[in-house]
Amino acid sequence: MTPKIQELINQAQDRYLASDELGLMESYISSLPDRLKLYKLIRDREIDILQAVVDQVSMELPGVADEDLENGIKNLILVVRYCSMAMLLNDEGFLKQRLLNWLEGLMSMRDMRRLNETLYKLLNQVMRQKLNPEQLTLIQPLITAAQVTLIY
Repeated sequence: MTPKIQELINQAQDRYLASDELGLMESYISSLPDRLKLYKLIRDREIDILQAVVDQVSMELPGVADEDLENGIKNLILVVRYCSMAMLLNDEGFLKQRLLNWLEGLMSMRDMRRLNETLYKLLNQVMRQKLNPEQLTLIQPLITAAQVTLIY
C-alpha cells in the first residue's frame, strides 16, 4: 500500500476524502484484483521461472564459480519475492526500503556484475515468456529498479 494511501487511511477520523484522494483510492482498489492474480501466479510458478533462469545462465556463463552462482540465485529469489510484494502493495518504496539498500551493500562486497547482468537479462526474458503484457507492466518496473541497483 503506498504511503499516500496509508496516510489517507490514517486520517479517516479527521475528515472525508477529497475527490482527488478518492480517485487515488479507487485506482488502487480497482487494480488490486490484477495485482493479487499476478502475485499468486508468480508465487505458484516461482520454481518454473527461476529454474528457466538457472538452466540458461549455466549455458551462458559456464565458468562461473558454483558459490557465486548459488549466491546470485539466492539474491534473485529474494528480489523476485520482494518485487512481487511491492507490486501487490503498489509501493516501490517498500522494495527500496526492504531489499535494495541491503542488496546494494552486499553486491559492492563482491564483483558479481557480469553474473547479475546475465541473471537479470534471463529473468526478464523468462518473465516476458510467462506473463502477459498487462502483468509484465505491473512487475517490470520493480524488477528494473532492483536490476539498476545491483548492476549500475
